[in-house]
Amino acid sequence: MKFIVSMDSFKGSLNQKELTRVIERKIKEILPDSEIVSLPMADGGEGTVDCFLDNFVTKKIEIKVNDPLMREIDSYYAIKDKTAIIEMAKASGLTLLNDLEKSIMNTTTFGVGEMINDALDKGIKDFIITIGGSATNDGGIGMLHALGTRFFDKNDNLLEPIGKSLIRINRIDISNLDDRLLSSRFEVACDVDNPLFGINGATFVYGKQKGGNKEDILLLDNGLRTYSEIANKLMRVNFTEYPGVGAAGGLGYALKTFLKAKLTPGIDIMLNTSNFESHCKNTDYIITGEGKIDDQSAMGKVLSGIAKIGKKHNIPVIAIAGSIEISNNSLYDLGITSMFSILNKPMSLEEALKKETTIKNVEATIEKIIKQISTKKSY
Repeated sequence: MKFIVSMDSFKGSLNQKELTRVIERKIKEILPDSEIVSLPMADGGEGTVDCFLDNFVTKKIEIKVNDPLMREIDSYYAIKDKTAIIEMAKASGLTLLNDLEKSIMNTTTFGVGEMINDALDKGIKDFIITIGGSATNDGGIGMLHALGTRFFDKNDNLLEPIGKSLIRINRIDISNLDDRLLSSRFEVACDVDNPLFGINGATFVYGKQKGGNKEDILLLDNGLRTYSEIANKLMRVNFTEYPGVGAAGGLGYALKTFLKAKLTPGIDIMLNTSNFESHCKNTDYIITGEGKIDDQSAMGKVLSGIAKIGKKHNIPVIAIAGSIEISNNSLYDLGITSMFSILNKPMSLEEALKKETTIKNVEATIEKIIKQISTKKSY
């Protein structure tokens, strides 16, 4: 019997690689002769660069960058062949801040630009930028500042590249934007389809979780409007409604508008890079999952991408999760065959997130699934 095991992380507990190994080990314990293809997976959010480092022949590049509050930190990105894979969250991610430090008015994507500069210095021209999990709402002006762009107010004063400066932008100077960017290609791994501003835009949807209050959110949404009006005139394009430009507090907009990036669902990039479909031949079951399965899981996430491939090749797709909260049949329609929660009894969130608890619960769930499968197969 052949299995593909392709897990996203259970955030706060086990990462993709750890989960995949636990499942692989348990299947082998029950079905020693089974064939298992392990492909840890991500969708462009946190952990994507680690998936590249784990799955592919990839070089880890360690670098010092500035975090969302412009404090120097140790970080890293990856190079596969001649492509740099940069995870925005490693420089400007929400996990880099504690609850008291979250401040969408004062955070910046400057560190992302520093990573791009470093890769350019190494001769890289092809980039994959993953933009999930940001702490920022600066419209990408921090990244652009690091790459040579400057932003000025109505008195021609240079503005600090942070969120609260957006509303004051009156002029954008791209004369010193790094020339090497003209011959570079950017593909953005994006797991949301929000426009730049408005009720479904970057700030209204994600601002609160990044530390913004009602006043901040209104100000920053108007700031994104002001900034984009000037940027659109300068670049002679208008991508404010393009799906995904609102990702990472508008970083998607900056990449699309100034660097001509292609925005692609992150799961599609990962599935293509891992040649996922090539492993489907003679596969009996695909096992996948994530920490929480909900209605968003059907919208460009790991489960949706894998479900579609399973359905295409007529392979049952079994999903496991810490919790399952779905209100419709969208995942089943996409190709998920069955879903299982690993929690078999009431417990606190703190207990559920412990590594040893998660491992035990995953093993018990997989044992139940594999025994059901093997019993069915024997008939």
